[in-house]
Amino acid sequence: MLSVLRVHLPSDIPIVGCELTPYVVLRFPDGNITADDVPESAPVDGYYLRCKWYRKQNDRRIAVCSIHPTELATLQCLGCIKAKLPVAKSYHCSSRCFFDAWQHHRALHDRAANAVNENGTEEEELFGRFNSSSSGVVNTGLSGSGSTPLYSGSVSEKGSGETWFEVGRSKTYTPSAEDIGQVLKFECLTVDAETRIPIGPASTIFTSRVIPAPTPTPRRLIPVGGADIMGHFDSDGRTASGTFTVLSEIYSYCPTWALSWQYRRQNLLREIVGYHADILCLQEVQSNHFEEFFAPELDKHGYQALYKKRTSEVYAGNPNSIDGCATFFAETAAQSLTDAVIPTGQKKAALGRLIKDNVALIVVLEAKFSNHGSDTPGKRQLLCVANTHVNVHHELKDVKLWQVHTLLKGLEKIAVSADIPMLVCGDFNSLPGSASHALLARGKVDQMHPELVVDPLGILRPATKLTHQLPLVSAYSSFARMVGGSMGLGQQRSRMDLKTNEPLFTNCTRDFTGTLDYIFYTADSLTVESLLELLDEESLRKDTALPSPEWSSDHIALLAEFQCMPRTRQ
Repeated sequence: MLSVLRVHLPSDIPIVGCELTPYVVLRFPDGNITADDVPESAPVDGYYLRCKWYRKQNDRRIAVCSIHPTELATLQCLGCIKAKLPVAKSYHCSSRCFFDAWQHHRALHDRAANAVNENGTEEEELFGRFNSSSSGVVNTGLSGSGSTPLYSGSVSEKGSGETWFEVGRSKTYTPSAEDIGQVLKFECLTVDAETRIPIGPASTIFTSRVIPAPTPTPRRLIPVGGADIMGHFDSDGRTASGTFTVLSEIYSYCPTWALSWQYRRQNLLREIVGYHADILCLQEVQSNHFEEFFAPELDKHGYQALYKKRTSEVYAGNPNSIDGCATFFAETAAQSLTDAVIPTGQKKAALGRLIKDNVALIVVLEAKFSNHGSDTPGKRQLLCVANTHVNVHHELKDVKLWQVHTLLKGLEKIAVSADIPMLVCGDFNSLPGSASHALLARGKVDQMHPELVVDPLGILRPATKLTHQLPLVSAYSSFARMVGGSMGLGQQRSRMDLKTNEPLFTNCTRDFTGTLDYIFYTADSLTVESLLELLDEESLRKDTALPSPEWSSDHIALLAEFQCMPRTRQ
């Protein structure tokens, strides 16, 4: 007879929108053990496994704490309600919780007030309008000021005569907003396929209370080109009138449930799709995650994809866990593809040092929008996009610089053969002021730069060769160069390092805070119209780092809107 040996949940904290799949171990009649499903449609030796999900019946809707989502809320901040912030952010589990979070919480109120002052109305922010995870939390309609008690006491988890409501009849279940604050129960048992009579007792497992998907602070596009940003979007949220957007993002310090792939993938997808970028440059994407999740899910949103794994000369593990770069594009057509820029003819000894799991994916796209403002109507508008992850140990600065130089020389060859705008995006694992950053931003490296001292293979000599002719400029340097402007633009300049004209940080962990990620563009053919606002450290939840429940990547997404410049006649 088919029997259940064990039932286990990878995480006992369910989250709205994230699929729950229990791990069920079965023993077949012949003694073999498996974790495969045995559905009614494919019984084994006359038996199958029946699975059901239940929600504990409760007459009262339950809200959870915005800071500690596994705790019930007992207080609600009425300032959030008046400011029309997402209601889920107004709940707290205790007065101490509210007090400890006040500095960050007050920033949410100030932000809402600034949005009204700058725009006259509360603007619909890019990421916030696509995040509906707070819809299941009921506004209690309390009046007054400050914080107001929400519950007189806690809800009993168990007791005699409790009622369970069936919500699913399959092995997997995806919690909805109606489940927030409630306990779920999974039940499975063996059933005789002929008589449909259960055999033996049911195996049951309970979850903790369902929590809403945390809502990160919305990030706006800040105009830097003098145009009204809201006028650039068409009916599906993507840019129109000849502009396009590019997003660059990479894939512990937070609860274990927030590190589970089932949660992180949905949170990442929600963030990525919410930005409505025309071009997505993703780094550190595992091959199986690309094939099984990102490619099919982003295809539903109209994106085509190209993917390249890292080189694996120094890797000897599960091939599915080797990551790489993925470039997705919408409203454009792929014209050609240049594969990873990896030099040939190197000595075997040198390869062991130089080929350190590097990857660069170069794609040439053809725009589908017309050439607005161009003096050559009908001419094809091409765009070259390089997406890279320079994954080199921090001590191998010579290798890092060599890889960046090799990539730029490959792009130069494309530039010589075609008059084409270029974007260079990715995680370069290089701080502003490093030799790699200098080469990208200034086109050359000072011959006295300290990082040129270590060069055991002689790959950086002579130093005069470390140049390129591409007119590359960092997109986010626009924040530092702008003079005057709105209050929002001034706030962004305060989040920039004015010595390097780069953000203060794009990567924030408990051991490191700094800028490693960049979007470079060719300034003779593209102009920056707007940039996704930068986060400050106060925007990240107190006493945490990345990844966190709100932000599932340890790097902050960068997004820029560009306009192709009209080409002058030769």
